[in-house]
Amino acid sequence: MAFLGDRVFDNGLSVFGSEATNIHVTTQEAADFTEATATYTVGNGAMPSVTGPADRTGGGREVVIAALTGGSITANGTATHYAVVDTANSRLLAAGSLTASQVVSNGNTFSLDSFNIGIPDPA
Repeated sequence: MAFLGDRVFDNGLSVFGSEATNIHVTTQEAADFTEATATYTVGNGAMPSVTGPADRTGGGREVVIAALTGGSITANGTATHYAVVDTANSRLLAAGSLTASQVVSNGNTFSLDSFNIGIPDPA
């Protein structure tokens, strides 16, 4: 079995606390910064606090992204995914599915429950 120490995981996950600036809600999963912030975005909000890294259920390490309130909807569409970005360096840091999709309208606000982003132990 392969082994990676917690420090390896933690340094990879630490970018969420030190570099992530915004979360976007998008109409599909973004594969890069431009898709997250321009092509598919229907809204965004400032990055909430991040806790961890800590042990992940099932092995590995994870961070917890706090709930987001007061995000701004900037276009009409159906939000299906989130994208965590580092705006200063034009980087997409993570993207994934929302718990449930939602039809949104320009000018409204949105909120997201807290969620985890983790790296599993190697197989």
